Amino acid sequence: MTDEILDQCEIRMERAVKSLGKEFGLVRAGRANPALLEKIDVDYYGVQTPINQVSNISAPEARLLVIQPWDKSILGEIEKAILKSDLGLIPNNDGNIIRISIPQLTEERRKKLVKLVRKMTEDSRVAVRNIRREANDELRNSEKSGDISQDESRRLQDEVQNLTDKYIEKINEVLATKEEEIMEV
Repeated sequence: MTDEILDQCEIRMERAVKSLGKEFGLVRAGRANPALLEKIDVDYYGVQTPINQVSNISAPEARLLVIQPWDKSILGEIEKAILKSDLGLIPNNDGNIIRISIPQLTEERRKKLVKLVRKMTEDSRVAVRNIRREANDELRNSEKSGDISQDESRRLQDEVQNLTDKYIEKINEVLATKEEEIMEV
């Protein structure tokens, strides 16, 4: 039972770190990354479909995305969807593929992006701390109900704290990497 609490705690904390990594993938850092377009839906014969389900997206160069639709008749729809998105990207349609040149970020924009990723990071830290609190509550309830001793409860709460420290550190490492990527010229 108590091992189950620790296992669930660790699984949920790992998920919080992975989720932060995915969110960071959507933050444009001046580099071409196919994940930038992940949230864009294209009108594909009347159905809103994720862009990566109707085309192949690649980054052949550091500042270039290439979108190659499987059905060339939707090139215009893909172009419209990219223009409507809040990414501020300008697609270049040549009739076969769409090229998107990723512009260099300004210093002001870089600072705003760093603020944004720091806020995302703090949200992840809060999520990890909430997981810790829930695990500790479960351990205290087990102690009150007599399922585990007070010493066992304290030992397990220390283990939960160690897990929390470990995952907060992982989150800080992910942040440091992303900040470095954003501030890179």
